[in-house]
Amino acid sequence: MTEIRQIPEDQEAIDVSRELALMPATELLANYRTKKLSPVEATQAALARIAALNGRFNAFCRVDEEGALAAARASEQRWQRGEAKGLVDGVPTSVKDIVLAKGWPTLRGSKLISPDQSWDEDAPAVARLREQGAILLGRTTTPEFGWKGVTDSPLTGITRNPWNDQMTPGGSSGGAAVAAATGMGALHIGTDGGGSIRIPAGFTGIFGFKQSFGRVPAHPLSPFGTLAHIGPMTRTVADGALMLTVLTQPDDRDWYALPPDGRHYLDGLEDGVKGLRIAFAPTLAKAAVDPEVAAAVAQAAKVFAALGAKVEEAIAALPDSYEAFARHWFPGAANALRAFTPAQRKLMDPGLIEIAEAGAALPLLDYLAAVKEREAMGVTMNLFHRDWDLLLTPTLPIPAFAAGREVPDGDTKKRWMSWTPFTYPFNLTRQPAATVPCGFTKAGLPIGLQIIGTLYDDARVLRAARAFERARPWPLPAV
Repeated sequence: MTEIRQIPEDQEAIDVSRELALMPATELLANYRTKKLSPVEATQAALARIAALNGRFNAFCRVDEEGALAAARASEQRWQRGEAKGLVDGVPTSVKDIVLAKGWPTLRGSKLISPDQSWDEDAPAVARLREQGAILLGRTTTPEFGWKGVTDSPLTGITRNPWNDQMTPGGSSGGAAVAAATGMGALHIGTDGGGSIRIPAGFTGIFGFKQSFGRVPAHPLSPFGTLAHIGPMTRTVADGALMLTVLTQPDDRDWYALPPDGRHYLDGLEDGVKGLRIAFAPTLAKAAVDPEVAAAVAQAAKVFAALGAKVEEAIAALPDSYEAFARHWFPGAANALRAFTPAQRKLMDPGLIEIAEAGAALPLLDYLAAVKEREAMGVTMNLFHRDWDLLLTPTLPIPAFAAGREVPDGDTKKRWMSWTPFTYPFNLTRQPAATVPCGFTKAGLPIGLQIIGTLYDDARVLRAARAFERARPWPLPAV
C-alpha cells in the first residue's frame, strides 16, 4: 500500500492526463476493444489526477497505486488476448471508506477503528466489481460512520468542493463525488442512508443513483438498517447504468436483497420519456427553496415536456418527515457506537455523539410510531404513482455552503436533515431516486434535479436521467 502522493498544482501537468481521466467508462471500454487505449494508461491518468488534486480537495484517504497498476497490467493482457474478464474490465474505480475491500482497512472516517486487524473480505459491491475486472484505486473519504450530509471527519479532515474549494461537496459520499467530478476514476461506490449519494452528487454536479432498497446487495448490513443503500456515482448516466448492472448481481450474505432481475441497465437506456406521466413538485411539505435553485429546477422540468412527456405540477402529499427520519437515524447512530467506551467517544465527531445519545434515549414506542409513519409514507407514494410514472423535485433546496460545517449559517435546527428535505423521504419510502445536474447559481455552484421512480422501477429512472442528459449535457469543473 502506498501513501497518497502530492505534487505541486502545476496546471500543465494536470492537463496532460485530464482528457483521458475524464473519459467515461463506456468510452474507455470501447477504446480497449479496439486497442486504441490500455487500462494501464487509464489507470495512470486517474492516479495522476489523484496526485495532482487530492491535496486540495481531499477525496481519497487511501490510494493503492501499486495494486491498481498491477491490476491494470493484468487487464491490459486480457484485452490484448481478446479475453476481457467482465463488464468493467480495466475501469478505474473507487470504494467509499465504509465499504469492505479485501486487503484495505475500512476505517469509516474514525480514529477508533484499528487498521491492525484482518481485512480479508470484500463487500458484495466490491466483490462484483472485482470479479468484473474493475481496477480498484483506493478509498474515498466519508464523515465518521457516514453519519451526516457533509464530508469531514476527525480522521481525514475536510473534503472540499471542486467548483469552489471553500464550499462543502456534501456527504456522506463526498469523497466519491469529488473523485468522480475531477477524473479520479470513472466508477465510484457510494452509500445513501438519507441522501448520501444524492446530496454530494447534487453539490458537485455529477450523476448519483439510489436504487430501490434491496436492489444492490450489502454486507455487513448498515447500523442504520433499511434506510441504507449502496449505489453508483459517475460522471455520466450510462456509466451509472453499467455500474448498476454489476452491483445488482446476487450475493447470499444479504437476506434483504431482492431476487436478481437479470437486467442489463444499458438496455432501453436511450428510449426517452415520450408519453410518460411526470409530476413536478417545486417543494415537498412546504420546504423553502432558494430562488435560484427553484428557477433552475422549474426550467429542467420543462425539458421533459419538450421531450414528449406529460408534465404537470403535482405535489406528493408527504408530511414533514424530519422527526420520523431522525427517529430512525439517531437509533442507528446509537447502534453504530454501542461498543465504544465513554473515553473512546471523546475522540469522535461531537455531532455523532449527540445524535447517538439522543437515539439511545428514544423511547421504544416513539420509535415504533416512526415506523408506522414510514409505512404510511410508503403507501402514500404507492398511491401517488398510480397516476405518475416519475416525480421531479429539487435534489437540494440550497447550493453548497461553507466546508467544515454541518449546516449553513443561520440554520436553526442544527442537524444536516434541516437542509436535505428532498432526499431522506425517499430512503424512508425505499424508492429509486437519482440526481442529475440541471444548472448553476450565479456564484457558479451546481444545482441538482431529483428524479424519483415507482418502487422497483429503477430502469425508468435511469432512462429519464439519460433523456435529460442528452438534452442538457452538463459540464465538469475546470480543475
